[in-house]
Amino acid sequence: MKQFNDDNFVLETQVAQDLYHNYAAKMPIIDYHCHLDPEMVANDHRFKSITEVWLGGDHYKWRAMRTNGVEEKYCTGKDTSDWEKFEKWAETVTYCFRNPLYHWTHLELKTAFGITKQLSPKTAREIFDECNEKLKQPEFSARGLMKHYNVECVCTTDDPIDDLHSHIEYAKHKADDDPKMLPAWRPDRAMNIEKKGFAVYVDELSHVSGTEIRHFADMVDALQKRHDFFAAQGCKLSDHGLEEFYDEPYTDSQIETIFEKALRGQQLSAVEIRQYKNCFLTVMAEMDADADWTQQFHYGAIRDNNTKMFKLIGADTGFDSIGEFNTAKAMSRFLDNLCQRDKLTRTIIYTLNPCANEMIATMLGNFQGGEPGKIQLGSGWWFNDQMDGMIKQMNALSVLGLLSRFVGMLTDSRSFLSYPRHEYFRRILCNLLGNDVERGLLPCDMEILGRMVEDISYNNARRYFKFY
Repeated sequence: MKQFNDDNFVLETQVAQDLYHNYAAKMPIIDYHCHLDPEMVANDHRFKSITEVWLGGDHYKWRAMRTNGVEEKYCTGKDTSDWEKFEKWAETVTYCFRNPLYHWTHLELKTAFGITKQLSPKTAREIFDECNEKLKQPEFSARGLMKHYNVECVCTTDDPIDDLHSHIEYAKHKADDDPKMLPAWRPDRAMNIEKKGFAVYVDELSHVSGTEIRHFADMVDALQKRHDFFAAQGCKLSDHGLEEFYDEPYTDSQIETIFEKALRGQQLSAVEIRQYKNCFLTVMAEMDADADWTQQFHYGAIRDNNTKMFKLIGADTGFDSIGEFNTAKAMSRFLDNLCQRDKLTRTIIYTLNPCANEMIATMLGNFQGGEPGKIQLGSGWWFNDQMDGMIKQMNALSVLGLLSRFVGMLTDSRSFLSYPRHEYFRRILCNLLGNDVERGLLPCDMEILGRMVEDISYNNARRYFKFY
């Protein structure tokens, strides 16, 4: 019987252990998609407690706590103490066997705080106090934790109207050994024409860009100005959160009519919404191609399912789920349209529904060429960034593409303690390869296998995103 969470956690063979300890573990982290608060990085935020750094904004934990019958006040409540929230999380952890939260929790305690005991109601107070004492030390600040985990670069998630003040100030004053922090362009609010507040957002964009926006063409001009501004601050990535891909035909005059109706607050038809989103995403893709950026598409989520809780505590609080969308043909037409006009830049597509892994892997093979791994099947995302989901994603990529050209893992997290997700991924990758060697499916060529592991862990991302 193996010990839980030891040095060879997840690593079932000698080859897997050699690959992880001698190749994967030493590689820096490029966290090319996260939701960290840039101000916390710029100000080198000090955390008042383990609850703040661990439970604040963590909808994964909140979902588990709710499922365990914990009252909402211990998840998102304002009048509940840090200890009370932590205690409720500790009670929930003991019910998380076979949930990735159990692995993440204990990897984070071990790698950040050196705590190897299991979190439970019996150990909760001791662990709470020990973590809080360590958080008082200088090396446990926001940047200190990033350095501890050998983070070389992070890309935050930023709206086109953001002034990027924290990025600018951080770039001016950061030390040579501080991680690089770059913005990433996330124009969802400009795309979601059907959402309440769209017209207000257009006014904000108009003000920030110094462009009077009365027509869609004006908004494109305003977004181009902001795109250029982001590029000047080092941005190399865009990101879009979609339910599905769109391919509804449109004319320029139709888009202008749809846009003007939205500004007047008139209701749009389902077809008009899809026409607009197809046009909008096409324009964004063209901007990215012209700027030599990488574009990312996160698709397949049904968001804000619980209307009551959305009204109470807002979006991104743990009430989203996997959707089912028949989007293959639309994806094909969208990518093909860009490809025909030489406007298809480096592209990563993430699916929330693992049933689509093989579809996407074969779709991307239609549009490769020009540079290694130009079109990528994104890593296991959100509900899939766990052992089974990552293995399914890597198996689909291996069989139908080139795993060796994969740009690897990201945290997609708001927490400065989420970097062990990279370690978890690397251990799973090494174990996958080690098991193939053990079964005689791959040669035991450590030079090739080691290089492959280092590339997927770090080198591929460094080359692909052109951050340096």
